Amino acid sequence: MFNELTKSDIKKIQDEIDYRKLVVRKEAIDAVKEARAHGDLSENFEYYAAKKDKNKNESRIRYLERMIKTAKVIEDSSEEDVIGMNNTVELYFEEDDLTETYRIVTTVRENVLKGLISIESPLGKAIIGHRVNDRVHIQVNDKYGYDVVVKSITNTAEDENDRIRGF
Repeated sequence: MFNELTKSDIKKIQDEIDYRKLVVRKEAIDAVKEARAHGDLSENFEYYAAKKDKNKNESRIRYLERMIKTAKVIEDSSEEDVIGMNNTVELYFEEDDLTETYRIVTTVRENVLKGLISIESPLGKAIIGHRVNDRVHIQVNDKYGYDVVVKSITNTAEDENDRIRGF
């Protein structure tokens, strides 16, 4: 499966790869060397911990490189009055008589606790392309669905603190 990423997502991922290769890798190698110098490796917990951290970093680098290699690049702009990528939307949930605000992001940046929903989530898929005052039915599974009304759409600039999901 391809990850849908914006050009900005790819830049953030590449920045993390570069940081891990140039900074974290060097620190991890130095930590392994220092732990190895402490003597008997069979009982050296520091050595095993340092090796584990080094391997975790290398695994993360491979994961991110594979993510970029297999990415499907998508556009992160939309018409001003249409819900699209990086828009903040205010939705009225009729069933709960509740209004909530969400931002539409790619799957690698989603974080529901921070109000970031993926374009691949049932809610994200359903509301993309709709306008203010549209009533949208979100089908969660075969047995359950609910309706929301789009109250407002704001074109949101991307936040530099949005972290790509990972380990």
